Amino acid sequence: MDRRRFLKDSTRALAAGTILSGSGAEALARKKNAEESTPPYPSPRKGSGIARDFRYRDDGSFKVLQLTDTHVIFCDPRSERAYENVNKMLDLEKPDLVIHTGDIIFGRPAEEGLRKVLGIIAAHQIPFAVALGNHDSESGLTRTEVLDVIRTIPYNINTPADKGISKASNDVITLSGADGVDRVFYLFDSGRKIEVKDGGYDNVRADQIEWYDSYSKEFTANNGGKPVHSLAFFHIPPAEFDYALRLPGKEGWNFIGHMGEQIGCSKLNSGLFQAMKLNGDIQAIVCGHEHNNDFVLQYMDVMLIYGRFSGCDTVYNDLKPNGARVFEFTRGQRGFTTWVRLNSGEIENKVFLDPPMAPNFRAHIEQKES
Repeated sequence: MDRRRFLKDSTRALAAGTILSGSGAEALARKKNAEESTPPYPSPRKGSGIARDFRYRDDGSFKVLQLTDTHVIFCDPRSERAYENVNKMLDLEKPDLVIHTGDIIFGRPAEEGLRKVLGIIAAHQIPFAVALGNHDSESGLTRTEVLDVIRTIPYNINTPADKGISKASNDVITLSGADGVDRVFYLFDSGRKIEVKDGGYDNVRADQIEWYDSYSKEFTANNGGKPVHSLAFFHIPPAEFDYALRLPGKEGWNFIGHMGEQIGCSKLNSGLFQAMKLNGDIQAIVCGHEHNNDFVLQYMDVMLIYGRFSGCDTVYNDLKPNGARVFEFTRGQRGFTTWVRLNSGEIENKVFLDPPMAPNFRAHIEQKES
């Protein structure tokens, strides 16, 4: 069955047997509480728009765990594999930060589903942020309402949705050393569907690109004119993922990991990649969305990276077992190390990336370990 038809039919079937949780008055009360709530980790400077400024561990390391496509449905037994996987990934990796790149839920009741799966991260007392996926706003709540709920969960560091910028979950997270910010993690809300006939999936809009561009230039200016090494996280991959796979040699030395399905990107190019190249700060673009992909590919000296499917059996998933992707940064080091942690406990495709790299970066892959 076609992937899009599968997802569409599944969503309809699930919605038919469920109802919205709580009364209208309860929903308004939840929204009011979310608007008045303060994340447990305030912005490092008032009005900066930074979700949180992190510091390296005493040993000079910092670890980010990427979860993606958990697709949970509250009180649906098919979701149990996702809950177990999230808990296991946190126990095995003990990250400093968790970034969930969307499709957190896949059915109603939305709030209960969000609280259950993201509450596992909160129970581990680990800061987390989300970049919403296309399915997160298909279960009775708008994208802003979904983010409002998420922001009330302990240890979430997302900032409120900016009404002047498209969509909801656009955020900036910084990692600083003794001399100031030396890593930036941008979170983009890639939306759901684009309002253009036959345009397919959504993409990052012009005002989001302007938002990124202003931060990027500010960080560069504050760094003596030198771009600050950065990674961009969002759900739906940009068109460049598809372009890169059309180039010769994708099965050769410059391709790491699994490709089990085509790229589900928008048919329209947003221009985000061009802005990133002009600014010269983005080392990697990290996405979810495709459940059967977890590859790393270099394109125009930028690493294009898929996370590992972290979800369950409410949706298709042929790349088993589930797991997560991990990023480890070291103070004073340009590049970073990334690997896939499997639910079985094994580590796959652990590699040090320092773009731009020679085409033989496959040679840097470490042996599978556990």
